[in-house]
Amino acid sequence: MRKFIETLVNEIGRVLLGKDEKIKLALACLLADGHLLIEDLPGMGKTTLSHALAKVLGLTYNRVQFTSDMLPADILGLSIFDPQQQKFTFHKGAIFTQVLLADEINRTTPKTQSALLESMEERQVTNEGRTYELPQPFFVIATQNPMSQMGTYPLPESQLDRFLIRISLGYPNAETEKLLFKGGDPRDQLAQLQVCLTPDNIPDIKRAISAVKVSDSLVDYVQRLVHYTRTSNDIVVGLSPRGAMALIKATKTWAFMHERAYVVPEDVQYLFSSVVAHRLVVKGTSQQIEQDVLVKKILASVPVVNT
Repeated sequence: MRKFIETLVNEIGRVLLGKDEKIKLALACLLADGHLLIEDLPGMGKTTLSHALAKVLGLTYNRVQFTSDMLPADILGLSIFDPQQQKFTFHKGAIFTQVLLADEINRTTPKTQSALLESMEERQVTNEGRTYELPQPFFVIATQNPMSQMGTYPLPESQLDRFLIRISLGYPNAETEKLLFKGGDPRDQLAQLQVCLTPDNIPDIKRAISAVKVSDSLVDYVQRLVHYTRTSNDIVVGLSPRGAMALIKATKTWAFMHERAYVVPEDVQYLFSSVVAHRLVVKGTSQQIEQDVLVKKILASVPVVNT
């Protein structure tokens, strides 16, 4: 499995240079049946990552550019009257795909943001009393601009909680940036990426992930971490049971990707910030900075083994 994951990472790495660990986190998020939030400045490769991920996994892909005047029907679809049949017919929106890039999701209003909630949680869309199942797998990659930029609406806690993992791609290092300048736009190579997996393989992988063991002692460690978030004076809202379950699910996937049949504390520590930080409501004016500092403090304060 490790070799297979490396093949996927290397293929996506052809168009997203120098970001292997971020690619692995994105793959883990998809295989764990979650959704991915990417928070970064424009031009960092967020769209390239989402398109490349869909390409190498053989999944259908749609991109929606969120704007302040967008309505829920623009994403979900709407019913239009058919004069020939004398009835309303539902026309499916862009959300009916396997990989949806919700680009700059925090540039649209809370009403439109909330339209994604049912789809992300239940994998379905309800319109005028009828329910429409979404394709499987269904994976949302949402990009979010820093809240310091103009024209942004903060995502509510209920929406943030639907994202299994949050990452930030960041600036490339000097060597990688030099390769970018010399090689041209990597997006030109998207069409040449090879399909390394088919959707039919994904259910088998998910079943194998569910079989990964989590020991009682590791569950106790996670519970201590969760308890710290709920009792710390630095945190207004701690980790919910759903958030704790998301952490367990992510660690099982990470262990599977590294060819282990069991989760170790290092898996929890590595993924803790990506899975937990965006779910915490902390005291302070700069949420993300405070969250990132706080998760390091939590890991340093909670012992792996209860003494």
